[in-house]
Amino acid sequence: MEELFGANGQASEWADQAIALIMAYAPKVLLAIVTLIIGLWLINRFVRVLDNRLGKKDPTLNKFLCGLISAILKILLLISVASMVGIATTSFVAIIGAAGLAVGLALQGSLANFAGGVLILIFKPFKVGDVIDAQGFLGSVREITILYTIVDTFDNRRIVIPNGQLSNASLTNLSAYETRRCDMTFGIGYGDDIDKAKAICKRLIEEDERALKDPAPLIVVGALGESSVDLTVRAWTKGADLWPFYWDMQERVKKAFDAEGISIPFPQRDVHMYKAD
Repeated sequence: MEELFGANGQASEWADQAIALIMAYAPKVLLAIVTLIIGLWLINRFVRVLDNRLGKKDPTLNKFLCGLISAILKILLLISVASMVGIATTSFVAIIGAAGLAVGLALQGSLANFAGGVLILIFKPFKVGDVIDAQGFLGSVREITILYTIVDTFDNRRIVIPNGQLSNASLTNLSAYETRRCDMTFGIGYGDDIDKAKAICKRLIEEDERALKDPAPLIVVGALGESSVDLTVRAWTKGADLWPFYWDMQERVKKAFDAEGISIPFPQRDVHMYKAD
């Protein structure tokens, strides 16, 4: 009987301790849960507003900065919630620091991409909407995230390039300037009139409104080839008009040369055969 009463008494003592712990920590846990829910809602709301504001002013900085701020605020919120429950924040921060060091060593490539993204946003070698030629891909920059830059090619492919590679390698920004020079070469026969061919090219450029007057176009004899006299033609256009202008000039020059009797030679060889006695 004594053992039974002793067991019941111990169980009653454990129940009292459990009730005391619940009464002591239940309000803290409940408050922490409410704080976590409200905090996450406020963070998402703040990031959404920031996204809308920055999206209008600087689309390049938009996604990168919003993602970074969201991550930092959520980490601070978790530390605050842990302190409300009663977890020592000093040890919690130390654990996070140690975990961060371990993760950093394991994710050196990702950290390099993060650092590359920061460098891209600071020095701005390109921005969202620019056409770049990098890492063997030519396309328009769609988005710059924390770790990667997303490029849409002109044949409708999406390329994801790590920021670390973009910040540590050469790239060509084709949208850096409003105007670009269109370089073309047209070959004529050695028996054709050079001045006449140059006048035709000049007339065709002047007739095209996409060709800029300043800088003035350049038309010179660029080289004397094996079977042709190569005319070097250079004209300046708006960046968006470069390739349409180039393609149209190829067709118009061919038709004009044919109409004016100017030949466009192709590589050929003369073979002489001798009859041996």
